[in-house]
Amino acid sequence: MGKNAYFRLNISDKDTLLQIFPAQEGGKKLELKEVTNYLELKGLNKYNLKELNDAITIPTQEVRQVYVGDGRATYENEQMEVTVSSDKMLVFCHFYAPSNKGKMMTEKDIFADLQSRNIVRGIDKAEVQRFLSERQYCVDYVFAKGTPPVNGEDARIEYFFNTNLNLRPKKNEDGSVDYRELNTISRVEEGQMLAKLHPAVPGKPGVDVYGGPVQGRQLKTLKLDFSNNISLSEDKTEIYSNVTGHASLVNGKVFVADVYDVPADVDNATGNIVYDGNVTIKGNVKTGFSVTAKGDIIVEGVVEAAYLSAGGQVIVKRGINGRSKGRVEAKGNIISKFIENAVVVSGGFIETGCILHSQVSAEEDIRVSGKKGFVSGGLIRAGNLVEAQTIGSAMGTVTQVEVGAPPAVKVHYDELGQEAAKVKESLDKMRPILVNFNEKLKKKEAVAPERMQHVQAIAQNYKKEQEKLAELQAEMKQLHGKIQMSNNAKIKIKGTIYPGVSITISDVNLNIKSERSFTKYVKERGEIVARPM
Repeated sequence: MGKNAYFRLNISDKDTLLQIFPAQEGGKKLELKEVTNYLELKGLNKYNLKELNDAITIPTQEVRQVYVGDGRATYENEQMEVTVSSDKMLVFCHFYAPSNKGKMMTEKDIFADLQSRNIVRGIDKAEVQRFLSERQYCVDYVFAKGTPPVNGEDARIEYFFNTNLNLRPKKNEDGSVDYRELNTISRVEEGQMLAKLHPAVPGKPGVDVYGGPVQGRQLKTLKLDFSNNISLSEDKTEIYSNVTGHASLVNGKVFVADVYDVPADVDNATGNIVYDGNVTIKGNVKTGFSVTAKGDIIVEGVVEAAYLSAGGQVIVKRGINGRSKGRVEAKGNIISKFIENAVVVSGGFIETGCILHSQVSAEEDIRVSGKKGFVSGGLIRAGNLVEAQTIGSAMGTVTQVEVGAPPAVKVHYDELGQEAAKVKESLDKMRPILVNFNEKLKKKEAVAPERMQHVQAIAQNYKKEQEKLAELQAEMKQLHGKIQMSNNAKIKIKGTIYPGVSITISDVNLNIKSERSFTKYVKERGEIVARPM
């Protein structure tokens, strides 16, 4: 390492000169501000600033001298400036060379100076010796270091069931999904451990250079939060399920809902099923029957023209064939091998292998994966994303795909539009009657009392319908604003999209006129544009 530039005073009876020693072998250069601060501190201000600056900055290997003051009778000893970091964990010592005839500091002097400042912990004797051996000036030495605290470990809870509500089915290497082996529902057995609390592990406080304590960061503490059907261990660090059921984690709280097992089909032998927990059906759900559960519904077989409603997820391992009458709805996700001729509504995402002639909506995403992964016919709505291998067909099957707003908002907007159309139709029927009546009044034609009462009733109803139409239009305007704001949604086609498909992103519509492959549709500057995948 090169030697840093430094300065020292050369004092005589006639004058005081500042000697400037240049840096050697890449050492650090002097800063003008540091030199002027030192001179001001010593009361030496009779220098020429330009001359001093040139002596410091112009490269040279010679020692330069600058006049800084009158002659003096006292000499300057080697000086140590001490700075303590704001956290009291580091002590920086900065040295200035003694003047001619000035005294050098000894190890004893340095330790005494530190002690006088109450710096008593973490003094680095080796670093002091390094300075004494090399005498580098105008550079910081770290002569003391506090002992930092040893932080402990935050408390954590280890869960022994799936806690990810957005976990999707695992895909095979060929991109297909094995709908028989799904891990999105966490079935637990009676007596099974659900979670284990690992308490916070305390750390050790540190010590600053003054000997004061330094506390580590505050540790995060936790406790197990759970509902019914769960037992807590004596040491309050483990919870166990009291029943065989499905476990879930909602806002940090563990729930276990017991399971109603149907060993075969839901048909005449079982009747309709209504259950407060979860329902597992080993067979099929036959046409005309319904299953309503506050928890999850798992169907090992097929759902026919039936009705399913779940407060959690719905999983149908062999698919949904609604025969134009079936309806499946869930507040959570819906996973099915296929969806055909059915109405399917999800409050989360939908994952399936194909969708055929169905009305399907999801608050989040609709992903149609697998080898075929096609969507053909019907209406598909998703809040964020529709992704499929193929959309439409070579036969030009009419297929609507909409993204960009929560489906519930779009449905309500359409319902308001239909209701507004009926009100307008009613107004159109009443308007000619009122116009004709007003013309008779202008002509002062006689009107029977019964006729007068009838027209007055129509007029009152007309006013009410006008007010109703205004309310509907105001609500539609508000919803339309929400729909317009949805600009990040997209439609992805990994294979081919065919003519006959109509796509909508928020409030913009596009009819597909020609085949496209490996395409992503997004909304940009108020228009739908196609981008390569």
